[in-house]
Amino acid sequence: MGKTTTTRFDVAEHLRTPEEMAAYLEACLEEADGDAAFVAKALGDIARAKGMTQVARDAGLSRESLYKALSGERTPNFDTILKVISALGLRLHAEAG
Repeated sequence: MGKTTTTRFDVAEHLRTPEEMAAYLEACLEEADGDAAFVAKALGDIARAKGMTQVARDAGLSRESLYKALSGERTPNFDTILKVISALGLRLHAEAG
């Protein structure tokens, strides 16, 4: 039997439309179970799909600080989350559960 080779899966390569980005964020919000860093990482995936430099510019942040905030290794400030969501062209909403 031959050797199996694998490649790293990058979800950002599969987020092509605003609808796919919104659906991905919605799914991550449902799975996060209160983990803000998990949600930040999902926003980072979407930002990479859209173009990190442009998202940083639109959010009024440096590219480096955006990478750090959305790395999933820390919990960014809520104002940063709101800026990024807006820069991504997404809207945050609530509904009764």
